[in-house]
Amino acid sequence: MPIRRAVIVGGGIIGLAVAEQLSRLGTHVTLLEKESHFAAHQTGHNSGVVHAGPYYAPGSLKALLCTAGNRSMLQFAADHGIAHRRTGKLIVAGNDLEVSRLRTLHQRALANGAAARLITAAESREYEPNIRAVAALRVEATGIIDYVAVTNVLAELARADGAELLLNTRVSSIKVTDRNVTVRHSSGTVVADVLINCAGLYSDRIALMAGLTPEVQIIPFRGEYFELRHDRRHLVNGLIYPVPDPNLPFLGVHLTRMIDGSVHAGPNAVLALAREGYSWRQMNLRDTIDSISYPGFLKLAGRNVVSGAQEIARSLSTQLFAASLARLVPGITADDIVRAGSGVRAQAITRDGSLADDFIIQRAPRQIHVLNAPSPAATSALEIARHIVNKAAPELALHVS
Repeated sequence: MPIRRAVIVGGGIIGLAVAEQLSRLGTHVTLLEKESHFAAHQTGHNSGVVHAGPYYAPGSLKALLCTAGNRSMLQFAADHGIAHRRTGKLIVAGNDLEVSRLRTLHQRALANGAAARLITAAESREYEPNIRAVAALRVEATGIIDYVAVTNVLAELARADGAELLLNTRVSSIKVTDRNVTVRHSSGTVVADVLINCAGLYSDRIALMAGLTPEVQIIPFRGEYFELRHDRRHLVNGLIYPVPDPNLPFLGVHLTRMIDGSVHAGPNAVLALAREGYSWRQMNLRDTIDSISYPGFLKLAGRNVVSGAQEIARSLSTQLFAASLARLVPGITADDIVRAGSGVRAQAITRDGSLADDFIIQRAPRQIHVLNAPSPAATSALEIARHIVNKAAPELALHVS
């Protein structure tokens, strides 16, 4: 039987996880990444949290793959000497409405198989002495990890099994026929049996290039981070999260003690003016026009004028950002935090203005497109890859369990 070939677009953690699994199963893999290194965007700019699954609707892909991904990601780290730590976290309620929402999260956590328990304010201060809370949800399985290191190990394993991983390689055209897929790029041409699109912020454009009409459009949202000054790190022992607003896809500004002992605060969520818009100064006219002219974004923005304005104000004001943190830890002031970079989230939005809540993996003959993979995608990366490999198995003549 001839060797089957797959071409993967995107060198983040999901693209490399797919490359590693396919190459280990005997598929010839060519991965194309336009940047000079792997994990250059979403993978390398997140909180580094290994989520446990209390937020996601039971039975959804997010719930199923996050629960399994929590175990497989931490095991992968242990097997390969990657820095990680199981810390647990607190989701903190500050009023009666949030306590009600906390109970809903607790039921979801139990339904999803995540070890979690409701605790009193006094019990919560045994974990985090400096917090303000009327109650909290303790989620034991949450952890911290270095996702860039995970991605680089996946790249090494894929290469060892024969994968061709091309950096500084930008896709220029894609042609799909009933026999194969031809991808032209800045270094040449790849012909494969299957195209797997893991392009993150550009996943919808890659889908269009391949002749597919994507179910959603990617709208970039920037999340900005601060960091506690060294002499104020003692205010936070682990991970402290607010109770999220169920009407928004973001978990809210939270506090995270990282692998190196630093404490990161954030992210907020503002519309980025470029798909790689890591600051207000970075603007791409095409990206901006694509976002603000998309009917789904206009409908979403119209429904969230107040919260959107609040996010912009918090982006521009250290005082307001610190005030958000002080809702969790009253001792934090604007003098205690310094800016610490940002990330851009590829938020998928439907034409009716709905935020895509679950992972979206759209399938067509000889092509698989990962069109929505926000948090907890990094946690779930090995399981998302397994899911994709199963979808690609018939066309790649793979025998998978």
